[in-house]
Amino acid sequence: MFNVEMIVFIVYLLFMVGIGVYFFVRSKSGGDKGYFLGGRQMGPWVSALSAGASDMSAWVLMGLPASIYAMGIGQAWIAIGLGIGYTVSWLVQAPRLRRYSIAANDSITIPQYLTNRFMSKNNALQVICAVIFLVAYTIYAASSIKACGTLFNTVMGIDATVAMYIAALIIVCYTFLGGFSAVCWTDFFQGLLMLGALLIAPIFALALVQGGEGAVSMGQLPDNYWNLFANWKDVVSGLGWGLGYFGMPHIIIRFMSLRSDKDLKKSAKIGITWTVLILVFSVAAGIIGHLFLGDIADSSVVFITMVRKIFPALISGLLLSAILAAAMSTADSQLLASASAFSVDVYKPIIRKNKASEKEMLWAGRLVVLAISVIAVLIASDPNSGTIMGLVENAWGVFGAAFGPVILLSLFWKRLNFQGAVAGILAGAAVDILWLAFLSGLGIYEIIPGFIVGGIVAVVVTLLTPAPSEDVVAVFDKVASGEEIDG
Repeated sequence: MFNVEMIVFIVYLLFMVGIGVYFFVRSKSGGDKGYFLGGRQMGPWVSALSAGASDMSAWVLMGLPASIYAMGIGQAWIAIGLGIGYTVSWLVQAPRLRRYSIAANDSITIPQYLTNRFMSKNNALQVICAVIFLVAYTIYAASSIKACGTLFNTVMGIDATVAMYIAALIIVCYTFLGGFSAVCWTDFFQGLLMLGALLIAPIFALALVQGGEGAVSMGQLPDNYWNLFANWKDVVSGLGWGLGYFGMPHIIIRFMSLRSDKDLKKSAKIGITWTVLILVFSVAAGIIGHLFLGDIADSSVVFITMVRKIFPALISGLLLSAILAAAMSTADSQLLASASAFSVDVYKPIIRKNKASEKEMLWAGRLVVLAISVIAVLIASDPNSGTIMGLVENAWGVFGAAFGPVILLSLFWKRLNFQGAVAGILAGAAVDILWLAFLSGLGIYEIIPGFIVGGIVAVVVTLLTPAPSEDVVAVFDKVASGEEIDG
């Protein structure tokens, strides 16, 4: 079983690297827009599944099922909140952001969009965003790399740290070579694999439970296990997860990469359907896994244990590759978003004073990918770094609180100005971090106070400072009219 699963993993990893090589050969003339945004030529299927796969990291196969397994369906509010947030983001935020990013001087990163949105020559906003990106994405990437180490250690007995370095090397390889196009296409295939694994494993396990092969019955689990409203704090915090989507750069960048508004509408239907299915079956994996396996020492491996107990080695190897897919599809997007933020928003305008060539910018971005990967591995390999779910929760909270309210206001409030955006981002990030450090014991997810304060500060500061210029307002009105804007 070990040898067969190992072969399946190796074939899968070689396939991912092959995609990176393919796009490296194809896209030598694409420039920074091609490397960081795929030339705005992504189709609806690739964009939808790429956005979903870059969102649903390994926590959806390990962290969320583990929470459901251990604490009951009250943890399902995380899935409910994410489903609602993702749907609203695609339907409300995506159309405006795609058009506005083009109208705002064809922006290719979120920090660049926010700066161009106000026609500002001040680089402060880009630098602040880039710093938050680099810190939060390093933590986020660490969670994905940690999941790869746990997978290889559990399945094959390989040292977890060694496995983390191998996984990081593979991710860096195809991100380094192929850029946004390689990331999107690898995410597309990985999204299909994740969905297949989460559909197949719980359904087969449920059939075995109903056939009398379960370790425990529903009645043997604690009564509180089945109470969706057992704790109001779980309800509020779970729904709060949905706020993260409005400020998650590596997800909403997919909205900017689409070819047209028509493709966006189709992509929204695909993406929402995929995500809802993933979330429903992730919750099901935790519940059914508990019934099928009974008590296990490490709840984070409930999906791995369930798959290996049910299926022969060839099938289990393929299904467990979905964990690799989930981890890699998120890590590659985070690395690329960090690289683009540094090279486009810091290196070119500040370090090189707009004298950097496209080739120089691409190599600056690639070096950032390498540096963040090394730091992320060091964090992931530290036994005190926390759980996979905990790392994701921290990074998700910072992004949602810092960028969510400001990006929404920038799309739908004409009056918002540069000063308000800067203040809102700083306030949202600061409150999120301070709440996590000093008030986490209250049991309320830090993204909620961070998001609220960030939005309030952005509005107050905007109203206390001069209104945006007529040119800025004219662009807003053009975008708000709903007309197609060519990229």
